[in-house]
Amino acid sequence: MSAPTGVVDEALVWLNDPLTWTEPGGVLELTGEHLAMTAIAVAVASAVAIPVGAWLGHSGRGAGLVVWLTNASRAMPTLGIILLLAAGGLFGNSAAVIAAAFFAVPVLLVNTYEGVRGADPDARDAARGMGMSGGRILLQVELPLATTLVAAGLRTTIVQVVATIPLAALVGGGGLGQIIALGMGTQRYGEVLAGGVVVAVLCLAIDMVLAIGQRLATPAPLRVSAR
Repeated sequence: MSAPTGVVDEALVWLNDPLTWTEPGGVLELTGEHLAMTAIAVAVASAVAIPVGAWLGHSGRGAGLVVWLTNASRAMPTLGIILLLAAGGLFGNSAAVIAAAFFAVPVLLVNTYEGVRGADPDARDAARGMGMSGGRILLQVELPLATTLVAAGLRTTIVQVVATIPLAALVGGGGLGQIIALGMGTQRYGEVLAGGVVVAVLCLAIDMVLAIGQRLATPAPLRVSAR
């Protein structure tokens, strides 16, 4: 029992050291880099997945493609993608962001597809009866009705990417994974534990903020309907 206790004590000492947080390359600086990488990966994934998912849901086509992409992403772990990119000569933050974006696309694609596809048929028919074009129906009727599912997909995706970005440290990237990688390399396992705790707390904090944002982004009538 002494070894685990020693690791916990070492982690607590590390976390309570002000220099750990404020020095160059400390927790605060690495957290900023971590969040920047997350934002880029989610933005890239959203730019691809949301328009494609919305179009597929509107047209009623591509259900097989959505299922295939989802299964393919689960079969290809993010670490495997990062290592493949590194083998191709792409290291650091770029490799991690690309891999995280690839990992994020299926969740956003499926949620957008299901949200648009499941839009109220009566609202869709009423829009057609008013002479609205397919594009206007998608933008002004179906997507607003899909807001809840799209927001849920974004929330899940962001938290997953935040938890995945630490893998960047394995190929020379930045972010909070550097703390874990450095601790492993120097056999300071208390630092490894502390780095894991920081990442976990960051994920929980972001999920809490996004839960509030998801509720605010959901139109009031849909909130009432959900209850």
